[in-house]
Parts: sequence; structure tokens; C-alpha cells
Amino acid sequence: MNESAETPVISVENLRVSYGEREVLHGISFDVRRGETLVILGGSGSGKSTLLRTLVGLERPSGGEAWIKGVNIARASAHDLDEIRKKMGVSFQGGALFGSMTVGENVALPLREHTRLEDSTIEIMVRIKLEQVGLASFEDFMPSQLSGGMKKRAAVARALAMDPEILFFDEPSAGLDPIIAAGIDQLILELRAAYSISMVVVTHELASAFLIADRMLLIDRGNIIAIGTRQELASSVNPRVRQFLDRVPEPQVEDELNYLQMLTGDKKASDT
Repeated sequence: MNESAETPVISVENLRVSYGEREVLHGISFDVRRGETLVILGGSGSGKSTLLRTLVGLERPSGGEAWIKGVNIARASAHDLDEIRKKMGVSFQGGALFGSMTVGENVALPLREHTRLEDSTIEIMVRIKLEQVGLASFEDFMPSQLSGGMKKRAAVARALAMDPEILFFDEPSAGLDPIIAAGIDQLILELRAAYSISMVVVTHELASAFLIADRMLLIDRGNIIAIGTRQELASSVNPRVRQFLDRVPEPQVEDELNYLQMLTGDKKASDT
């Protein structure tokens, strides 16, 4: 795939992912545009985390294609995957900081592994990244000394260390109180304003999604059921989309057949 100014940074075509005989993603397709924030929404077990793991190269697709910066990660060699990962930053749900390393050492790790920069230069870059996420002067702290929100910010600083072109967030607000979560949302907005960077954010937090997204993708049971701007999703009349956005609980088991037929437009069950 030849890149141009109009080429999406990520292009997913008929992507399928399976664990053994169980298919989790059922042939999904979408693009991520340059400089946009795409939020992937979905409930537990919807496939959104599997999608993220596939995009960052932690899962191999069983079918379809996923182009990232011109590289088809579905067929890429280990070397090509390593090269494309240098253009990505990933902030994992729990932070995934190394507990035996200081915050500064955690942020410096990608620079030490993938560059030949002098130690003095790395130290300066670490300070810059920590300052960008509101953790100036915390470089000598251990992860165990940080609050949950601070760990999330430290993880973002590490994800930014290599100045990535694409930044992935896995449930950035999970486990945080509303005030701290709002601070993480604000950080994402500030990063979008400061850098020409594409972001993919996986979350189930509706308030966060509607604040930070340029577009949203709703995945349900391994299928994309809606994709569009915040306004387009908010005005959707799709019953499954409305159930998710309006926080309507799943029906009882005895009502499930009628419910599924209602979703597909089949009224026979309710007429009997």
C-alpha cells in the first residue's frame, strides 16, 4: 500500500481473529484517519480488546488485512512488526509499569532499547515527557509510590517516549474516580491539540468517549454495528446502539428470542 496524504494511518479490511475454533472478530472493516481520535466502544466480551491487541501486533489475524503505516501486520515478518511498533505508543489498561524500575527508568526504556542516544539526551527527553503528562519531578519515584491516576500518566509518558505517529489507549479511565478520569480525558485532548498524532482509544466509558472522540466505532459480539461522529452515534436509531448508549440491561433469558427477532425486524415471535 503506497502512502499519500489521503492514505489512512490504519486500514482494516475484513479482519477476522480466532482463538482456536472460536472466532472473536467476524470480518470487520474500518479506517483511522491521520490526526483523528477514534474511540472503540463496546461492552465486556464484545471484541474491542482483541481488536486493540491485534492492531498493536500482539495477536495474529486468522483472516483479512490490517494496514498500519503501509505495513500489512496480518502478514508482516517479525522484523517488520518491530519496525512498525517503533511508530506506535501503547498505554495499557493497568499502566504495565515495571515495578522494579523508577518512573524515569520506565519512560526511558523504549529509548534505551531502540535508539543510540546519549544518556544525557535520554534524561532530558524523559523529563520532557513526564512534564507533558503532569509528572514533572516524579522521575525518581517507584510505581508503587504513585496513585492510580499517576500510574496512567506515567504509562502515557512512556508511550510518548519515541514520539509515535499513532497512540493506542486501552481503557484509560478504568478504575479511576470521576475527577481523576476527567484529568486523563483532558490529557488526551491536550495531546491531540499539541501533536499531529492519530489516537485509538478503547473504552466502555460513554462520558469519556463523547468528550474525546472525533469518531466512534461501536463493536458488539465481534461485529461493527455503528461507526461515525459523536453526533451520528447519539442520533442512531439502531436498537442495539440505543441499548448500549441508553444503558438498557440485557433481557431475561425467556425473552431473548423475542428480543433478537425484534432487533432483526422479525415480529413473528411477538405475534404468537
